[in-house]
Amino acid sequence: MKRLFAAAALLATINHVAAGEISLYSQPDFRGPQVTVRDSVRNVTDLGFNDRASSIVVGSGAWEVCEHKDFGGQCTVLERGQYPNLGRLGNAISSLRELDRGHDRGGYRDRDDGRNDGRDHGRNDGRDDGRDGNRQGWRDRRDDDRRGPPVELFSGRNFDGERIELAGDLRTLRARDFNDRAGSLVVREGQWQVCEHDDYRGRCEVFGPGRYPALGGLNNLASSVRRVR
Repeated sequence: MKRLFAAAALLATINHVAAGEISLYSQPDFRGPQVTVRDSVRNVTDLGFNDRASSIVVGSGAWEVCEHKDFGGQCTVLERGQYPNLGRLGNAISSLRELDRGHDRGGYRDRDDGRNDGRDHGRNDGRDDGRDGNRQGWRDRRDDDRRGPPVELFSGRNFDGERIELAGDLRTLRARDFNDRAGSLVVREGQWQVCEHDDYRGRCEVFGPGRYPALGGLNNLASSVRRVR
């Protein structure tokens, strides 16, 4: 019987360690009221913490935090660590979810796949940020447009200029001589996060399958790209 209890305690400890954990604080530098989350939250309003987070501690896992409910609007991925100031996302977080490392493709995927109801990962809930309004889907285009690499970046708007192809994460576009040069984008599969700084830092936007003749606030500012789903 003692062995059974010991095994159960060990299993509980393992599960606790494996689960992700993120704490939101209402003031910078981890001050003020806080809430700790260990599961996806589609609407932080349910926790009484909508648009209140000013600093974050990620105890474990990798978490995507977004400015709109249902993981819409501007999003960024925070890995384990302390974030005393959230920059543009300060007092603007409305949803968050843990991501799993996708070993088969080198990016991240939503750990809560079973509960994803098909909402667009990068949707802006009707708010035009210069990106969604320019997007062209695949419905009215030939199937040939879907063939090719998962991602193509173009140096000019409207898919003009030089281009590079991506099939996996790239921590810095300097490695491809494309830093701060991307002006348009084609995504053929997956959800891809484009960030203004190396190592997926700074302002980030998530782009799903489609054609983006302009990158809005990230035009000629992108420095890193990775797949998040």
